Amino acid sequence: MTKGFRLLPPATLPVARLVLWARGARAFGDGFVCLLLPVYLVGLGFDALAVSTILTATLLGSAAATLGLGWVARHFGRHQLLLAAAVIMAGTGLGFAFLESFWPLLLVAFVGTLNPSSGDVSVFLPLEHTVLSHAVDDRNRTALFARYSLIGSLVAAIGSLATAVPDFAAAHTAISLQSAIKVMFLLYGALGVFNWLVYRRLPREPEAADGRRAAPLGVSRGIVLKLAALFSLDAFAGGLFVQSLLALWLYDRFDLSLTVTGSIFFWTSLASALSYLAAARIAARFGLINTMVFTHLPSNLCIMVLPLVPNLWLAIALLLVRGLLSQMDVPTRTSYVMAVVTPEERTAAASMTAVPRSLAGALGPLAAGYLPFGWPLIVGGALKVIYDLALLALFRQVKPPEERGQD
Repeated sequence: MTKGFRLLPPATLPVARLVLWARGARAFGDGFVCLLLPVYLVGLGFDALAVSTILTATLLGSAAATLGLGWVARHFGRHQLLLAAAVIMAGTGLGFAFLESFWPLLLVAFVGTLNPSSGDVSVFLPLEHTVLSHAVDDRNRTALFARYSLIGSLVAAIGSLATAVPDFAAAHTAISLQSAIKVMFLLYGALGVFNWLVYRRLPREPEAADGRRAAPLGVSRGIVLKLAALFSLDAFAGGLFVQSLLALWLYDRFDLSLTVTGSIFFWTSLASALSYLAAARIAARFGLINTMVFTHLPSNLCIMVLPLVPNLWLAIALLLVRGLLSQMDVPTRTSYVMAVVTPEERTAAASMTAVPRSLAGALGPLAAGYLPFGWPLIVGGALKVIYDLALLALFRQVKPPEERGQD
């Protein structure tokens, strides 16, 4: 008899289920916020530079918060830090719903948790990754992170469809488009409250079973620093066409509505979700590094060709192919980082690799504003190819525990 899909892989502690619930709620909010945010800011009268600056502030704020995480985590439990992050998420939604001036919004963007990208770059990420890494054994670690990414992508796809709500409200009720988007920001804040309630149920010390406490980087420092440098290059390249900017490019190039754009990103997110199901199996067969590199390379070629296509249907086809391939490195990358460091170093390693990614990714949208139309996609794709080849050259022989001893 064939076994059905299980939310948790074998030998996984129940605490992982709570993290997956929280990831799903946050992904739903990210799914509509990253598409509505630039439209909302343009509707307030901000020019392209102001919009790019606010998007950059969201990523810089995430980087700053994550930067302090490695130190703070040694003094406060992950339970407390996740609760605090959920409160900030709720406040972020309220801030964007009620503020309209540039400087207050810039401050909220920096302090808050808005995510203008298609992936999770928030302070939640290293905390949740560490909880998950302690909840599963080496054999099932990649499968658990694949489920974490799968849920994020699936629910983000549904969130993308929710961008049609303001369009519908503006067309069929007396409410304006801007006011309808403000309601969506309130919904984002409510999701922060939901996550706070979920995090309250987390054990205060998820790692207590093995008696280990979070520690700064030690024996794994060299490996982590090299990975952080490479991940920074990848993040900067991705920041050149972060999802909010990619949505704006589609609006401008093909004159799309919010509803149509949301539908496109629904299907691309769904394609990414399907890829997560395959990522763990491919990694088990070919290894984590090979999976990261050889699925990422063709997806980068797709993004480089995108500015050259003559019509919307070809653009959608390329985005779907990219969606099927580009995100397979997400669960494998996370699993790899958690595998090549000691258990005590996992929180510090997660923070050390996330901070440079966030900082470099924050510079991408700003740099994109200085490039000619379409060129951010070409330059970003080319830089990602360089990242893939460098990762393969430097880490092909650095194997996680489950791959050691294999040919």
